[in-house]
Amino acid sequence: MKELTERQNFILTLVIHDYTQNAQPIGSQYLVERYNLEMSPATVRNELSALDDSGYLYQPHTSAGRIPTDVGYRYFVGRLLNDTELPQTTQRTISHQFYQSRQDTEQWMRLAASVLAHQSNAASVVTAPHTTKARLKHIELIATRGRQVLMVLVLMGGEIHQQVLTLAEPFTQEQLSTSANRINSMCSGLDTSSIKKLAVSLNQLEEDILKLMLQELHNSSSALTGEIFMDGFSNVLAEPEFANSEEARKSLHLLEERSKLENLLDRTVLHSSIGGVQVLIGGEGKDEDLRQCSVVLARYGVPGLATGTLGVLGPTRMFYGKTISTVRFMAGLLSDLVTDNLLE
Repeated sequence: MKELTERQNFILTLVIHDYTQNAQPIGSQYLVERYNLEMSPATVRNELSALDDSGYLYQPHTSAGRIPTDVGYRYFVGRLLNDTELPQTTQRTISHQFYQSRQDTEQWMRLAASVLAHQSNAASVVTAPHTTKARLKHIELIATRGRQVLMVLVLMGGEIHQQVLTLAEPFTQEQLSTSANRINSMCSGLDTSSIKKLAVSLNQLEEDILKLMLQELHNSSSALTGEIFMDGFSNVLAEPEFANSEEARKSLHLLEERSKLENLLDRTVLHSSIGGVQVLIGGEGKDEDLRQCSVVLARYGVPGLATGTLGVLGPTRMFYGKTISTVRFMAGLLSDLVTDNLLE
């Protein structure tokens, strides 16, 4: 990208700031009057034209004002990516919400999705902490009715799997709890390969449970991400770009189709450092479904133990400063929660 002069950078920032709020093309006269600029409309018009020629802005039609291009947004984001931070009062409010909640992974994920959607006024996505080498934290067996039993697997990192089993014969809750406690004493902290190497004597119930448990651990290790939580779809659908464009609305399907979402995360953040924010503008030429959208993503957690991804999707005309700072802060907060509470 062509480096801009100080004045061009200032004018581009004003255009992006105003267009983000109002979604209307920005003209020279309007800028001078709105911001009391100490330069003439003709001077501003010349700079807008230069920014247009350089690809940072474009003019929808003759005599109209200018609109930022993806290149313009990328230049803007590049300059503020490491220089934005949520106000301390907002940080304290969000932190208080989390530390007031129960130590429950699912509740944290839903709260994180809600906070991201609210702060960014966009659609949010949060994946539960997940590891590529699943290790058992503990198992619970809960009698329901007849021969049916609820198996609850809690993995190191907080990931939870539930499955209803139909056993060969009914067992009392006391028998189920005794078997679960025995399996926990042998297998807690171990992965599938380590559990398979155990040379222990098990009764039939414990053997059946262990086989099913190993299959769940294998399935978890094979998945790219943990459970996915989303919020804020109504925020995005209310934006003019999405309300009037079926093409733009299609981008939301990316969040609803797990394989497409995992592919996006794999290409952008699953192999990046913890806490580093990545911004994808207009699909960056790689994803047609995101041509009218921007995505801000970050990883959180503890590498090698449990990590997840969080982020937001909205129109390219999004509040990048607040969105980037919110995503970065939330990644740090969830990393602390994983470290302090889920990996004990």
